[in-house]
Amino acid sequence: MDSRAWLAHLEQFGIKLGLDTIAAIAGALGHPERACPVLHVAGTNGKGSVSAMVAHALTSSGLVTARYTSPHLVRLEERFAVDGRPVPGASLDTALDQVRNAVGQLQSAGTLTVEPTFFEATTAAGFVLFREAGADIAVVEVGLGGRHDATNIVAPLVTAITSVDFDHEAQLGTTLSSIASEKAGTIKPGVPVVVGPLPEQARAVVETVARERAAPVVDAFDGVGVAARPDHGRYQVTITTPTRRYGPLRLALAGRHQVDNAVVAVRLLETAAERGVRVTGDAIERGLTDARWRARLEALDTPRGQILIDGAHNPAGARALTSYLQDVFPAGLPLVLGVMGDKALDQMLAALAQVARPLVLTRAPGARAADPQQMAEIVRSIAPGIDVFVEPDVDAALARAWSHGPVIVVAGSLYLAGDVLARLGASVE
Repeated sequence: MDSRAWLAHLEQFGIKLGLDTIAAIAGALGHPERACPVLHVAGTNGKGSVSAMVAHALTSSGLVTARYTSPHLVRLEERFAVDGRPVPGASLDTALDQVRNAVGQLQSAGTLTVEPTFFEATTAAGFVLFREAGADIAVVEVGLGGRHDATNIVAPLVTAITSVDFDHEAQLGTTLSSIASEKAGTIKPGVPVVVGPLPEQARAVVETVARERAAPVVDAFDGVGVAARPDHGRYQVTITTPTRRYGPLRLALAGRHQVDNAVVAVRLLETAAERGVRVTGDAIERGLTDARWRARLEALDTPRGQILIDGAHNPAGARALTSYLQDVFPAGLPLVLGVMGDKALDQMLAALAQVARPLVLTRAPGARAADPQQMAEIVRSIAPGIDVFVEPDVDAALARAWSHGPVIVVAGSLYLAGDVLARLGASVE
């Protein structure tokens, strides 16, 4: 099989947290994760948006900037961006060949006795790609948690924790403290950590770990003034930090939650600048005004009407989407929802039931997808007055939603968002 088929074969191994395998592979590859400075971004929500803003600002400063994110929406190449563009398919194939060969050598030598996971292999490939691209700096988004995430082999210049909320409880624990502990595992000795707006018990955990590791804590909002007002779903903001004023400017990414993300991005960039990264204030502003991050409150025009796609895949994401729709579409919109079965379905459905007129439940791609009929039963028990339709087929779900109005929402799993983008023929860069 070729390396793409080999990578697909690894998906059967699911999630396996731990650093031994990725560390061995990175060593066999000559430690590509050490080829350039890294900004490491963790968080339940917001880490992708922050990474997008930060990476765009660094590119705007003239730095060759790599960005590693997950999951992809349509094409695997999206996970590996250099200066905002996915790497060429041929380059990815070459990197995967190198990773596969390294794994084979380690297995032959008896150093590696297990198969890597899909995420471990893509993470290693990302580091190889960024080394080959001659990146000046890399923005690396944590995949899941932090402590045992494959990206955590990096020795970052600065770390960020954007938020802590409930998600992936099976792997990270069922309390905010336990989830925060996993994310705080990204904190390295002596390395500054920029912290977003965290619940009190989560912040206490992060600060304790940082103190134990002599890592300076940069509270993103400490000494920072933020003026924000809504502007057709986006926000006009002025951010005043201890060193500079940014704006007034209009954020590229929609939703009130992006104001907090913008502050975290600014403080992360300022902290990186203090540690020698060449980034200008004007470039930081461009990171906020020009960043693109697909399937996050993204509006697309189609022959059937307008579709708003959002990867609201956990309770915090559902609340953020609900807040946006209440501000911009107070009467509600037809909403197509498909999520993974291991999510807090009751909390997500309770939030979205406030704005779905009606709610159309479908099946997201993948074996872990929640049963739409089961979701319907939950909705009817917690919001008995809402109109609910069950359409397991995605095309039928979209058609049902459009029969209720010219503007619809698709939300939930990013796998569903990617599937809908592919059906619409939307390229993703």
